Amino acid sequence: MQDTEKNAPLDSAAAASAAFAAVESQPFPEDIFTAPQLRWAVIGCGVIANQMASALALAGRHLRGVANRTHEKAVSFAEKYGVERVYDTVEELYSDPSIDAIYITTPHNTHIRYLRGALAAGKHVLCEKSITLNSAELKEARELADANGVVLMDATTILHMPLYQELLRRARAGEFGRMNLAQLNFGSYKGYGDLTNRFYNINLAGGAMLDIGVYALSLMRLFMESQPTEVVSLGNLAVTGVDEAGGIVCRNAEGQLGVVSLTLHSKQPKRAVLSFDRCYVEVMEYPRADTATIVWTEDGRRETVSAGASGYALCYEMADLEAAAAGDTEKRVLLDYASDVMDLMTALRRAWGVTYPEEA
Repeated sequence: MQDTEKNAPLDSAAAASAAFAAVESQPFPEDIFTAPQLRWAVIGCGVIANQMASALALAGRHLRGVANRTHEKAVSFAEKYGVERVYDTVEELYSDPSIDAIYITTPHNTHIRYLRGALAAGKHVLCEKSITLNSAELKEARELADANGVVLMDATTILHMPLYQELLRRARAGEFGRMNLAQLNFGSYKGYGDLTNRFYNINLAGGAMLDIGVYALSLMRLFMESQPTEVVSLGNLAVTGVDEAGGIVCRNAEGQLGVVSLTLHSKQPKRAVLSFDRCYVEVMEYPRADTATIVWTEDGRRETVSAGASGYALCYEMADLEAAAAGDTEKRVLLDYASDVMDLMTALRRAWGVTYPEEA
């Protein structure tokens, strides 16, 4: 095998599997789940649900329930992971008093339907990215959560990885100086052989923005002092009407710039560079990253920063919701970042002419 093949980046599923394998035999960290434990159920039993059940098992925990559109798949999922109950309908799940929190892992365009039911039933909800299709749906979900006194949390990994919390701590302490520019790439190669798959299917809320753009924009927004107010962009659409690629430049009131490139039809590195006065911070494979490199402006010195572990990514999400449910205000504010990102994504899709059937 040539070196170029050995060093080629893994796709998302393979990378997640490799990260999980790296921690599977290690003692589970005592500092992840620190808030009172909630009783969890999941809606959907696809890739993310399987990753979450596996991650919980590392902590000696398990799901209490599962609901899925195809009942047989839910039964198989429950048998595989020792889930106590399989619900015949989501309404049964909502009405179960033994469940405190629900993780929604279904396709984007179904989220608001499940959010309405779960939040109205008084359940805390962790919802997989993209949390909703658009800003109006997220606003409705937030109002429902507030009205019912429960926590709604976006499961975009960027918001929960310890690496970013450590980098933010140092940035806010003034170590890096002012953040001037965030540059983020994310490119996958999805072929045109099956345009009915979730990446290109407009009926499944496909497109680069909701699938991969949410990671780039979340990281950009996390390190900006405020939401961008000026945005210019170009988007290329696939024949199915979803966004296939996009270039985005934005600026906030503080003059901080964000430059983002996205594509579903060309491989490019998942690379983030945050440029400050005193250094730049480079993060590779940034959606679930646990390591970054700081290059200091004055002398070119390179510093490696590590925090957390990629294999625990879904544990961090669930731990943050449990902390928020226990009253942690810093964790609750994460949804404000998610709302800013959703506003950006909604405006960009509108500018590019991407409208999903549910929005017509």
